[in-house]
Amino acid sequence: MTSPPEIIHVNLAERTYDIVIGAGTLGGAGTFVLSRTRATHAVVITDKNVEAAYAHPVAEHLSAAGAQVEVLVVAAGEASKSVNAAGVLWEKLLELNTDRKAVVVAVGGGVIGDLAGFVAATYARGLAFVQVPTTLLAQVDSSVGGKTGINLPTAKNMVGAFWQPQGVLIDIAALDTLPDREYRAGLAEVVKYGVIMDAEFFEYLEQHTDAINAREHDALTHIVARCCRLKADVVEEDEREESGRRAILNYGHTFCHGLEAATGYGELLHGEAVSIGMVCAARLAHSLGRV
Repeated sequence: MTSPPEIIHVNLAERTYDIVIGAGTLGGAGTFVLSRTRATHAVVITDKNVEAAYAHPVAEHLSAAGAQVEVLVVAAGEASKSVNAAGVLWEKLLELNTDRKAVVVAVGGGVIGDLAGFVAATYARGLAFVQVPTTLLAQVDSSVGGKTGINLPTAKNMVGAFWQPQGVLIDIAALDTLPDREYRAGLAEVVKYGVIMDAEFFEYLEQHTDAINAREHDALTHIVARCCRLKADVVEEDEREESGRRAILNYGHTFCHGLEAATGYGELLHGEAVSIGMVCAARLAHSLGRV
């Protein structure tokens, strides 16, 4: 028996939205997107890795719900978070006569969410945007909170915008096909939330390692929902990084971004760099007598 989806409410006044988390939720993508945006035109942005498995099914559900749908595909990997990739997408949106009645739907991992979100934020001074994250890292972290952006050749995420989605639709079943390396990289961000904010959650992770490594849906639904709730709590307090509270989410990321830049954004997955960065940050804190 499939458990009902978990719903996390992100309270940001007029930018308030829901995160829906469960197994098999992609089947409701059409209703989810169109009921929240009133769009008549949907542009699905995805990459070559998930185009067939997830982007086209989402597009079919959107079409069945009554939307005119196009699918735009970029190369998989961090290199697509670039000025060039954004420029190509802007031009394609123009060719498709995309206007304010359109919604951009990001189907993929963190790179797609960041890139598609930035394109949505900037094209026609802002289009409606929905996140459909298909990697663990994107589900627990990058799809929530409204940060979008692209990389410059020598600096990560230096061009971007805060652009909240109208909703986030998370299908835990998408993690069944995620490569082991990508799955483990996503767990780094999961562990981060336990370290920075929730000792009880950290203990849950320690006690349920077998279920988590086996990708059991109930365990994954719980950890994704808890991470989303913790991040939403921080974002509600400090949406645009003005008070300093949101900086807690960057634990391990100072080292992480340095490692990613030094290796040309190609050798390490973001979660791998985060995991190394957290170890470095812990060692630094210990050497300074803070832990």
